Amino acid sequence: MLFTLILVIFGVIMVFSASYYYSISQDGSAYSYLRRHGLWAIFGFAAMLFGAMVDYRKYKKWAIPILIGSVVLLVLIFTPLGHTANFATRWIAIGPITLMPGELAKLAAILFTAWYLSEDMSRIGSFTRGILPLLAIMGVLAGLIIKQPNLSTAITVCGIIVSMMLVAGMRWIYFWGAAGVGAAGIAGIVLFMKDSYWYTRLTSFRDPFADPLNEGYQAVQSLLALGSGGLTGVGLGKSVQKNLYLPEPQNDFILAIIGEELGFLGLLLLIAVYCLFIWRGIHIAINAPDQFGLLLASGIVLMVAIQVILNIAVVTSSMPATGINLPFISYGGNALLIFMFSAGVLVNISRHEAKNTGVS
Repeated sequence: MLFTLILVIFGVIMVFSASYYYSISQDGSAYSYLRRHGLWAIFGFAAMLFGAMVDYRKYKKWAIPILIGSVVLLVLIFTPLGHTANFATRWIAIGPITLMPGELAKLAAILFTAWYLSEDMSRIGSFTRGILPLLAIMGVLAGLIIKQPNLSTAITVCGIIVSMMLVAGMRWIYFWGAAGVGAAGIAGIVLFMKDSYWYTRLTSFRDPFADPLNEGYQAVQSLLALGSGGLTGVGLGKSVQKNLYLPEPQNDFILAIIGEELGFLGLLLLIAVYCLFIWRGIHIAINAPDQFGLLLASGIVLMVAIQVILNIAVVTSSMPATGINLPFISYGGNALLIFMFSAGVLVNISRHEAKNTGVS
């Protein structure tokens, strides 16, 4: 909980810094994003307390309804309720409220996979009873998310489910088989679909400076921000790239602003806090009192770890630029609520372990 609060408070500060000029240009006030994100942080704290107080084993009976609800919400994106922004339809708009079903899909995947495998641990040893049903669910969720399009969230969902199956004892041959299928699909796009949207997205990151005003624009501005920061940064609040050069700097590319203002050392400290969070999460998973707690904690830790890795990869142009927020830090109420609630669930699993073993 301490590491979560450190990340969230740091996130509020950096969202205010990164969004300062963008907020003025959009709303006429430098504080609009700060107010909204601060309010979501308060709601997130309440969600974290709820997750910490409610017995995590009660979520077993909600695993299937939450998964079904997640699929329904993903389908509703492609109805008139869907909201499009920046050439992607990833939100459901109901009046002033917007929901991002892709964020809920991650939690739904974690809950369902943990429940399904913990109900009968022998399932993971069977391709037809254990692996195939989870692959089918993964395909449905990933397919609906890619259609938005949102490649990074689809990768996160797939990575969570496959990694949880490995934690449960899946044989590595299945993992390498799935990886081979994915690699073949990417190779097919690169070789035979050169005029498609996905070909452009999958290849432009290799040299963003080749098209710095179009496909490579966001990656170029991100790299310029990171390069300008150097070792110690230009100083908090003194970023140049947030002056309407880097698009929406408070969201997916907030790490670039952190690097520019706080430098390489600031980024190292931030990554160190994430590593401590992940280390504590692994400790909780290993000492969980039952298989459901083990898999649930593992899924939450994997979700955070995968998104941190993907966000760093996007910001450094090591993979295609696509929407992936930095856990606990990027602006966005849906993601912040999900992450803080998940951190609360980790705390609850830890409390049960302490209660059962007498360790305080």
